[in-house]
Amino acid sequence: MLLSLFYVVLRRALQLAALRFRSNEFKELEIIVLRHELAVLQRRSRRPAMTWTDRLFLAAASRLLSRARWRSFIITRATLPRWHRRLMAKRWTYGRRAGRSPNHREIRALVLRIARDNPRGGHQRIVGELKGLGMAVSATTVRTWLRDEGLGPVGTRGGMTWREFVRAHRRSMVQEYVLAA
Repeated sequence: MLLSLFYVVLRRALQLAALRFRSNEFKELEIIVLRHELAVLQRRSRRPAMTWTDRLFLAAASRLLSRARWRSFIITRATLPRWHRRLMAKRWTYGRRAGRSPNHREIRALVLRIARDNPRGGHQRIVGELKGLGMAVSATTVRTWLRDEGLGPVGTRGGMTWREFVRAHRRSMVQEYVLAA
């Protein structure tokens, strides 16, 4: 906020100076800008490192020069308007827009657990189960997660056969039968 306010004040001061000392398309301002860029280049780095004050000054000065004069800057023509937009965006801050909520890892883990525990249930059924739990996830997202984990469509997922089910639950079924009798 303070940076954008300082930027606006600097721009207004440069505009006032330009109005007062107009001469031959702001040649004085262009000389000042070139001297500033020379100071940046003399810092002896491969790529000139721009500080926030450099960006602030060049963005404010560029608003006073015509675009034809921007060729004298050491940066590209698209960089100056981008810096200007960023500086002005800091001044006009509004609340963030509410977008789509991200799908969390816990939900993904739950989807994969449901799919592994119920190999005969497809992605639509999993979405229905999640809606019953109060979670909203799209069917496309569930299908993508299943595909990424190697759990394909319902018919191709490996699940227990009836014989495997009986073998795995033989003891509990016998106990139920004995207790019932």
